[in-house]
Amino acid sequence: MTAPVDALDPVRAQLLRAARASADAVRDRARAEADETLRTARATAEQVLARARELGEGDGAAAAERERVRAVREAWAVELASRAEVYAELRASVRAGVRRALAEDAVPQARLAETARAVVGPHAQVSVAAGGGVTAEVPGRRVDLSADALADRALDRLGARAESLWAPP
Repeated sequence: MTAPVDALDPVRAQLLRAARASADAVRDRARAEADETLRTARATAEQVLARARELGEGDGAAAAERERVRAVREAWAVELASRAEVYAELRASVRAGVRRALAEDAVPQARLAETARAVVGPHAQVSVAAGGGVTAEVPGRRVDLSADALADRALDRLGARAESLWAPP
């Protein structure tokens, strides 16, 4: 049994708008951090190369290559850590926005319960979820329409488009 296509469309649309706005802000901050990290790594690599040249052509070239590789790896590790941090901040922000929307009754609790019953069956036991939303269960089936689950699904729907947070404009 599938859920009604339009039952959560307004919430999804609002979540996507909020996620896109948050993503834009997060992307800008991530780009600035990544640019600074790369500038620092390049400066460090240049310093290492200059030092290696002073040590001699043979040994210096090998040492410089090792240092360049290390600096590139370090810059990549810092960038990946920044990406993970920014994505975690985005997820927390979207979750907070969904909780806020549910608290402000943007989507009535009864509508979520109705949607949950439509998904798992009319005899489902519906429970209020901590942080907003509902969960519903029947033997062998469960649906989670809690605020966090709704927010996570909205972000998950970004899929590969989430990579655009890190791509140049």
